[in-house]
Amino acid sequence: MDTAVSDELTDAMTTGADREDSPLEVQPGLQANAIGFVDALAIGLNATSPAYSLAAVLGPIVVLVGIAAPSVLIVAFIPMLLIASAFYFLNRVDADCGTTFSWVTRAMGPWFGWMGGWAIAMTGVLVVGSLADVAIKFLLLTVGLDEAAENQLLVLALSIALIVAMTWLCVTGTEASAKVQNILTLAQVAALLVFIVVAIYKALTGMGAPDVPGLSWEWLNPLAAGPAALSAGLLLGVFAYWGWESAVNLNEETTDSASTPGIAAIVSTLVLVMTYVGTAIAVLLLMGPAFMAERAGDEEMAFADVAVEALGGWSWILLLAVSTSAIASTQTTIIPASRTALSMARRGALPAYFGRISTRHRTPAVATWWVAIIGIVWFVIVRTISDNALFDSLSALSLLIAFYYALTGFACALYYRKLLLSSVKAFLLIGVGPVVGGAALVWLLVLSVRDMSDPENSYSGISWLGLGPPLVIGIIMFGVGIIMMIAMRVAGTPFWDERAGVVDPDLVPASEGGTAP
Repeated sequence: MDTAVSDELTDAMTTGADREDSPLEVQPGLQANAIGFVDALAIGLNATSPAYSLAAVLGPIVVLVGIAAPSVLIVAFIPMLLIASAFYFLNRVDADCGTTFSWVTRAMGPWFGWMGGWAIAMTGVLVVGSLADVAIKFLLLTVGLDEAAENQLLVLALSIALIVAMTWLCVTGTEASAKVQNILTLAQVAALLVFIVVAIYKALTGMGAPDVPGLSWEWLNPLAAGPAALSAGLLLGVFAYWGWESAVNLNEETTDSASTPGIAAIVSTLVLVMTYVGTAIAVLLLMGPAFMAERAGDEEMAFADVAVEALGGWSWILLLAVSTSAIASTQTTIIPASRTALSMARRGALPAYFGRISTRHRTPAVATWWVAIIGIVWFVIVRTISDNALFDSLSALSLLIAFYYALTGFACALYYRKLLLSSVKAFLLIGVGPVVGGAALVWLLVLSVRDMSDPENSYSGISWLGLGPPLVIGIIMFGVGIIMMIAMRVAGTPFWDERAGVVDPDLVPASEGGTAP
């Protein structure tokens, strides 16, 4: 670890008692107006990691539903858009970097709020190591170091170094992080667009695989594959879209914090659905569903094979896009977890120590480093067990994602409940939409638990306590959260005296059912 990182880590981990010049009560706030709309949009896109997500889930979705893959990605987008609406309207009246934690606490009380915040924090812990792992492997493949990419110890060491570097960048400053994200977003989106155009051109000019099904309405019929395959495909689709709300976690550091982050979140979901559907159509037109079915079990490398078929000697463009996508997401995944921990600490839901803000950079240094440290420890543990254990850890993410997204949707309608009948817009966009999105995610959550209970549905294919490893991991995460929540309740901080309420109409613009501030 270089001197700068070491000094920053020491500064972040120092308690108030050790630093008399910066007691907690005079800590600065987060750096306001550090990023604008374009920066927020880039962070939302990179947190989703489009190229990496496509490499990870497009193959399995095609295997499950065949030519209906584009329609499944469209259907999976619908609850994301509805929940994005909830994020937008809740952020309008409470621009708190804790997002779901703060909003659910206000609407449903401290117990639900605490668990929502915990779920966000744990998603970062579960996924950051896998993202770094993919980033390093694809980077080595891009430069032709195939043997190095198969060296597990080397990949592990470089992955940890990447997590540390990205964490240091998060701590150093939001503005610097945003500029890096802009570059990485441009690189991966441009590469995906090149792939889509070239693949479709080759397919339409007869250079694709033989016997590829032609375009038809079946491509847009999600029911064509049957209900079981559809539900499994939707679960993968939710994972593919997850992460866009990172833009909202930076609301306290964004210009026009009441509206810009929410708009960036909604726009990012729209960009994602166009990119995902376009890529799915390009892959199916060029190679057909049989190509992916033959490579089931090696989804990420199957995407690399498609890149070779489409781009030939220029396939490194798409390999680099996957790598930069994972690198960017390694950084942005830390943001929601660290900002949520900061918000929880400020309210007394976590020890005040986690609410410390760097006096030098005005970022949540302590929370950021702790998310990285816990994520590295978890990554080393599951990576040491096996590659499949790492994938099982990723599978457990769907439980946490569906849980806190659904909570946010319900919280939106509950918090605004006295204003829902004030206009058609309020009723549909603030009430019905978020509730429908939340209900859909609860349905997917139940399906996840059902499927994960069967060990044969896991990557490892083995039983942990009679259940599939992903479900056991999810239960452990929720169980540890409940234990910590009870411990904080026993501590008796003022947070636990908060009661559920409704939005103050004076905070809501007149066009949304309230009175003009």
